[in-house]
Amino acid sequence: MMGRGRKIVTVKPYINEALRRLGNGVRRLRLKNKDFSLLASNCNGACICHDLGLQFRSPFVNLCLSAPDFMKILEAPRQYLELPLEFAESGDYSYPVAMLGDVTIHFMHYATAEEAREQWQRRCRRINWDNLFVLMTDKDGCDEALLRRFDALPYPNKAVFTHLPRPEIASAVYIPGFEEEPEVGNCVEYVNGWSGKRYYNYFDYVKWFNGE
Repeated sequence: MMGRGRKIVTVKPYINEALRRLGNGVRRLRLKNKDFSLLASNCNGACICHDLGLQFRSPFVNLCLSAPDFMKILEAPRQYLELPLEFAESGDYSYPVAMLGDVTIHFMHYATAEEAREQWQRRCRRINWDNLFVLMTDKDGCDEALLRRFDALPYPNKAVFTHLPRPEIASAVYIPGFEEEPEVGNCVEYVNGWSGKRYYNYFDYVKWFNGE
């Protein structure tokens, strides 16, 4: 029995990955709007675009920002994205960290500042300002006041993942599984079970992108 149990644990990631690929294939077939830009405060946005097989049309890929810093950019995006990145010469991190004006950006998945700067600039040029979507998460310093500021932003297509149902926040998307936590956890992890579903798959983002 123990041997069989260990075997189940071993094959579970492969089964979930296979189911995820199948689900992504269905989502790609459903997607009609394919030239949008997704501004996201963490890796949720990049993973969603990767699942859909889309080119990254946003510089917010393989990086993260605090919720207050992300809000600053959202309130004046064109002004911030015209500023140069200023990378720190050294620091406490094993990855590049840069200032964009008064905003700190953590490029966790880049090896060098040069690589991060090149990808940032390239993807800034790809932004489709006429087809913009915005995604935030109630973590990394997101409090009640920030949720309400986000909800008031003049973006027609915006969503914020929350760890509890928030019917009073029009843009809130409840992600089950983190009710006992103070914030939403890592949404790129698989949900417990054999569904091939990651936590962000609780959100029907294809329907969102399609304007349905």
